[in-house]
Amino acid sequence: MRVLIAEDLFLLRDGLARLLEAHGLEVSAAVDNGEDLVAAVVADPPDVAVVDVRLPPTFTDEGIRAALAARAKVPGLPVLVLSQYVEQLYARELMADGSGGIGYLLKDRVFDSDQFVDAVRRVAGGGTAMDPEVIARLLASNTDNDAVSALSPREREVLALMAEGRSNAAIAQRLVIGERAYLGS
Repeated sequence: MRVLIAEDLFLLRDGLARLLEAHGLEVSAAVDNGEDLVAAVVADPPDVAVVDVRLPPTFTDEGIRAALAARAKVPGLPVLVLSQYVEQLYARELMADGSGGIGYLLKDRVFDSDQFVDAVRRVAGGGTAMDPEVIARLLASNTDNDAVSALSPREREVLALMAEGRSNAAIAQRLVIGERAYLGS
């Protein structure tokens, strides 16, 4: 599996690359800004992109905007957002896209390498990896005009269980369905 990393901090970018390679994944590119992210995705599409929300030059939301632009150029590109912050508007936009795997993890809540690599693999496979805090904030800020409100009652139920931190298997068991049924796989 080929992974593109977009992270502005050299130590974290290099550490992520080494961690992924140690788990048998190939790092196709490691970039430090949104423009290079889009260019790398277009030039050689990876199986999944791991993207920091805040990239240069303003360190606000360039990473998410670049991920959305990359998805526009390579439809279905799986994207795993790895950030210190929850950017609700852009998280909703990524979820609303409806194509390809999606993940949004908070850096300080990734507790071990196996957990992180599992999330990368899940997103690359078309699944989801959502931090419970991200989901809780999305549900708390829900308005009639956003992407979350467009979800069916069953999809909202799955999202609420994800917000509780339940695994795919636990959600499937709770809803009495096959584990892959709600992942679109």
